[in-house]
Amino acid sequence: MRDDHELIRSCLEGSQEAYASLVKRHEERAFWAAYRVLGDAEASRDVAQEAFVRVWRALERFDFSMAFTTWLYRITVNLSIDHLRRNKRHKGVDIDVFRDGLADGRHDQSPGYRQDTQEVARKVRAVLDTLDEKYRTVMALRDLEGLSSKQISDITGITHATVRWRLHVARKQFRESWERLEVRLARQAQAAVDEHQGDITAIANEDRVP
Repeated sequence: MRDDHELIRSCLEGSQEAYASLVKRHEERAFWAAYRVLGDAEASRDVAQEAFVRVWRALERFDFSMAFTTWLYRITVNLSIDHLRRNKRHKGVDIDVFRDGLADGRHDQSPGYRQDTQEVARKVRAVLDTLDEKYRTVMALRDLEGLSSKQISDITGITHATVRWRLHVARKQFRESWERLEVRLARQAQAAVDEHQGDITAIANEDRVP
């Protein structure tokens, strides 16, 4: 199998087949890089497609000392951030796709396991959406996408030290927001239980009325 640099050289010689191979190899990676930032499947597909358009247009300027994936991430993340800035009210709630992205690849989970995973994914996305984009992006790339701080530095163009500082702040803010969300949900659940118990008591009292 030809590596990315060989495919790029073929693209530069005019091979559309090589470009198609490059897209096929990395389109899922581009989608998930966008999705970690946006949390919306449709917008992420659009961003991933636009990223490959940008790749094709700028291929002559590709730096062969760089991994193609690093370059692709940089383009995709920048487009994702631009999308967020253009759509200030955007909130990612495409839970099914996000859940699939967090899944470990097994297909035999119990319905209860899948439901729990979906609930966790929903809460993770809700908390991520409370973070400023510069913190959300770094945390998504590090903790969800699994990239190293050095890779994130190369992708975002910020220093390694800044990446580590933003990651520290992001994790702190995420943890605080998560705890607030858990407290709020616990109170809501307790209120629902109390209301249900009150209804049962009222019905029981009505039954005792002669």
